[in-house]
Amino acid sequence: MANTAQLLRRQSSRDIVLKTQRSIDQLELRELRGRLVPKEHGVSHHHHTSLHHHHQPMYGATNQGFMSDAFDESSELEQEPPFGSDTSTSRIKDEITTGVDQQQQQDIVEGEKEGEERESWDSKIMFLLATIGYAVGLGNVWRFPYLAQKNGGGAFLVPYFIMLCVQGIPIFYLELAIGQRLRKGAIGVWSQVSPYLGGIGISSAVVSFIVALYYNTIIAWCLIYLLHSFESPLPWADCPTRLYKNYTYDHEPECVASSPTQFYWYRTTLQCSESVDMPEHFNYHMAIALIVSWFLVYICMVQGITSSGKIVYMTAIFPYVVLIIFFFRGITLKGAADGVAHLFTPRWETLLDPVVWLEAGTQIFFSLGLAFGGLIAFSSYNPANNNCYRDAILVSMTNCGTSMFAGVVVFAVIGFKATATFDRCTEERASLVALNRTHNLPICDLQQELANSASGTGLAFIIFTEAINQFPGAQLWAVLFFLMLFTLGIDSQFGTLEGVVTSLVDMKLFPNLPKEYIVGALCLSCCVISMCFANGAGSYIFQLMDSFAGNFPLLIIALFECLSISYIYGVRRFSDDIEMMTGSRPGFYWMFCWKYLSPCAMVTILLASFYQLVTEGSSYPAWIAAMGATEKMEWPHWCIVVAFILILSSILWIPLVAILRLCGIKVVEDSDPAWFPEAELKEVHGIVPHEPTELERSVFCFNMDGTEGMCCPKYGLPEKSLEEEEE
Repeated sequence: MANTAQLLRRQSSRDIVLKTQRSIDQLELRELRGRLVPKEHGVSHHHHTSLHHHHQPMYGATNQGFMSDAFDESSELEQEPPFGSDTSTSRIKDEITTGVDQQQQQDIVEGEKEGEERESWDSKIMFLLATIGYAVGLGNVWRFPYLAQKNGGGAFLVPYFIMLCVQGIPIFYLELAIGQRLRKGAIGVWSQVSPYLGGIGISSAVVSFIVALYYNTIIAWCLIYLLHSFESPLPWADCPTRLYKNYTYDHEPECVASSPTQFYWYRTTLQCSESVDMPEHFNYHMAIALIVSWFLVYICMVQGITSSGKIVYMTAIFPYVVLIIFFFRGITLKGAADGVAHLFTPRWETLLDPVVWLEAGTQIFFSLGLAFGGLIAFSSYNPANNNCYRDAILVSMTNCGTSMFAGVVVFAVIGFKATATFDRCTEERASLVALNRTHNLPICDLQQELANSASGTGLAFIIFTEAINQFPGAQLWAVLFFLMLFTLGIDSQFGTLEGVVTSLVDMKLFPNLPKEYIVGALCLSCCVISMCFANGAGSYIFQLMDSFAGNFPLLIIALFECLSISYIYGVRRFSDDIEMMTGSRPGFYWMFCWKYLSPCAMVTILLASFYQLVTEGSSYPAWIAAMGATEKMEWPHWCIVVAFILILSSILWIPLVAILRLCGIKVVEDSDPAWFPEAELKEVHGIVPHEPTELERSVFCFNMDGTEGMCCPKYGLPEKSLEEEEE
């Protein structure tokens, strides 16, 4: 996720003279830069022809200025002098400075009405980097490799890519397209689809707020490790010593019973208590790290345009640089081939296990960052004629490619660690056999060592750090690794918070408050609440929120998004919108996914997840100091209550807003549709009314009169006939 607040060009009010000069400059450069001009300005036939061949999106202007590249100027050519003459230039100045009537300039100025200006991306590459940074997060590095080796190795890629095609890309495509078409944040978009659906946007904003609340804790952990990575030797390389009452020193028994990396993680960094019911003491180091991390998020989100380019290139590209460096380092290590082979060796029998399919679908869903509202917010700042289909395919495949590449890197390093452990075990076993000790010999199993890889924080802060300890120049590799995790995390944090901020701005809850103040208040409130993670039970609270607040609500929200487009807005109308924006109509497969396949897949995952939760229960790994190991413990009753509150506080907005609306109470105020160059886009792309095929009529219930069966389009946007548009 990337920082839209800093990536977007800030729109400032300009005086009349600057507006005049800007219009003249755009006219003078229209052929070279392919920009759009008002119909009234009049151009020569040569310029008119040039625009037809160079209709590229113009980034860096207000979205209302993103227009088609073709205008019917024949009548204007007869009435107006050629561009460049003194008469033409003076007339343009007079029109702008005297405030010509809005109807005379409705082709381009209509979207520039006061209060309707919307920020926009500086360039296409900025949008792509931001969206890739949003989608590619920590889960690609520490979740996918674990799931792949656990669920059949190479065989796991079969359900992984099937779920990508069935629910991942279709929902990603849907969110990009609807955001670009309606040009609002999540709340504004779904309220525009139907006033009864405003709760979907509110739910997305609430989930984003909750996830951002605990996600920043990971960034704080990365900052702690990054700071200590400059120490020599690394503080997690060896067990600390303890001073006893008889003034003798010895290694910490708890560390000896576990390992230096485990001890540093659980006892030094987290200062873990033995259960979630015993928070014990306040963790001041963690509190300071949280304050710093929230301050960094705030600074980056409100930073001006001068720093936006540097930040997005840093946060989106740097992780790939580090992964490539680790790749070339990893493949040269002893045992790397064994690790990669363990990851991708297929175990086809696992495909019969429904849990494998469940975890593949869940990983795809959360890896792409669906239903947070961030994708809708990002795409709402795009040009109206941006190819959202191409963006959806590109970003989705980049995300999945990153996951597999990260898996190779991680298991190359894990293979090195496992081989080193296996070699030490065989040496110890050989030395015991040489001493004729044949009892209680250690069991050395390379495959078991490879299978012992952890997921999530355990993989990053325990397994990987232990492998880095054995690298020459371990400090350098530690700095690179945790800096990579930091950039991955903060990039995702930007996109998550942007979904919240954009929704608040679009709802106009604080109409007179600048966006910078809203961001500051949001970050400050999150920082205060996140202090609940700065105690002995903080890591357990983090696991509670991660297990419940960030999975079930997102699946439910995405399900309602898909149903809303398919059965309320209408698949046919949605396809017409995409054709109008991109020039090409979505294929049969995408419409089939939106209406049938994707909802069925999400319902199946939801039911299977609930069944698994009921039958297997939910637990958390508590650190037991006396054992020097973790032990699974059941969540206490108050944690179950908190989990239900987290889930219900997110999804209850969907039915609540609809019910209150039926009772005449407006939770989300109605707003005018954002300006959209519908007629111009249709003219540019040569759009004609689509006549549904026989297959579309039978499968999607399309009627010849333009209506759609199993759909309630009357609650959506008012449709205009072609005659009305021409008028």
